[in-house]
Amino acid sequence: MKVDLTIIGAGPGGYEAAVKAAHSGLTVAVIEEHACGGTCLNVGCIPTKALCHSAEVLEEAREAEKSGISFDTLHFDIQKAVARKNEIVGKLVSSVEALMKTPGITLINGRAQFKDAHTILVGEEEIQADNIIIATGSVTKFLPIEGAHCEGVVTSTEMLDLTQVPKRLCVIGGGVIGLEFASIFNAFGSEVTVVEFCKEVLPFFDQDIAKRLRTSLKKKGINFKVGAAATGIKPTQDGYTVAFEEKGKPAAIDCDLVLMAVGRGANLDSLNFSDIGIEYTKKGVTVNEHFQTNIPNIYAVGDINGLMQLAHAATFQSFHALNHILGKKDDIRLDLVPAAVFTVPELAMVGKTEEQLKAEQVEYKAYKAFYRANGKAMTMDAEDGTVKLLADMEGHILGAHILGAHAADLIHEVTMLMRYNGTIEQLKDTIHAHPSLSEIVLNVQ
Repeated sequence: MKVDLTIIGAGPGGYEAAVKAAHSGLTVAVIEEHACGGTCLNVGCIPTKALCHSAEVLEEAREAEKSGISFDTLHFDIQKAVARKNEIVGKLVSSVEALMKTPGITLINGRAQFKDAHTILVGEEEIQADNIIIATGSVTKFLPIEGAHCEGVVTSTEMLDLTQVPKRLCVIGGGVIGLEFASIFNAFGSEVTVVEFCKEVLPFFDQDIAKRLRTSLKKKGINFKVGAAATGIKPTQDGYTVAFEEKGKPAAIDCDLVLMAVGRGANLDSLNFSDIGIEYTKKGVTVNEHFQTNIPNIYAVGDINGLMQLAHAATFQSFHALNHILGKKDDIRLDLVPAAVFTVPELAMVGKTEEQLKAEQVEYKAYKAFYRANGKAMTMDAEDGTVKLLADMEGHILGAHILGAHAADLIHEVTMLMRYNGTIEQLKDTIHAHPSLSEIVLNVQ
């Protein structure tokens, strides 16, 4: 089989680029070993957000009496929540499969291996292509500690299909995955403890905002052990004990289930990179600014290159790689990639953190506004939140950090302004509808 482009992986870094390539007149082979949609759609972004929604509805129901709504009983059924999640995932997987029937695209199910720089083997079938895009994603990391793989230790994948809510849940890792599941299962009724090695949760986010989120989650009943290194997991008669060191002293907590949420790593076992000389490190496949590997006709996008583990980053990296293949220029700003954490409240950011600006010795000013001063937030019982904008001394916005209701939606207003080198004053001079949460960004001081 001979095509113009082979894409290995039908996740966000693969299927959308395949459609754009086909619309541009290329013949495309897409190779996928598992289900279409990748980690994001099947066991990541989408199913997690379905459970986030269930948790948010449950929390709102518990607070409904404030709005004059009373229930005789309130019952949560995790099996129904999981069934709803599965239905959503199924529909979206079917949609991606339909996209793979676009004229010019051939979807091949199976495990890909390199024969040479232009040839991929899937079983006994050979697919030759002028260019190849690798988009094989990432895999869950495990701490190298005793008991890390015992029966009561699960990953985010298994958490999505639990049929019972654990009474006591220990989450090892206070990153995005760990905090989202901590927030979800706290709402579902679990006693949740988060053990985080760094001195603050979400170590790659602005630490002022991360601390505010931790404070909010703590008020909801989530326990945090920060600056704590997990050292071992052992079964007990009624569950498991997670041992850790906190401030140099040994400590332990008992639980019924342990979520290993210490991040994801590039799926370097997905292909035989060494056989054809593709360069890589432990972090991922080495690429240049166009996402080319050291073999110019082979590109690597998304989690496999280790640059930014976000589904939308993978998508736009693949768009840029495709444009490079087609000889087209684009204006994609890969330095402005919003990120969101779907806890309750939500957290979102784009651009630089205060820690980064200080490390780079950039002069800046921080501007803040608070949800509690916003009329719409008050009507929503969503007064817990902060907007923080960082700007240079001329007012150009360098970073935006939002904690609060609909933060993942609000961040894009500032992202668009940053894309065009906008300033705080230009933001304040833009008329916003009243009452709306968007008005919060106008009130930064």
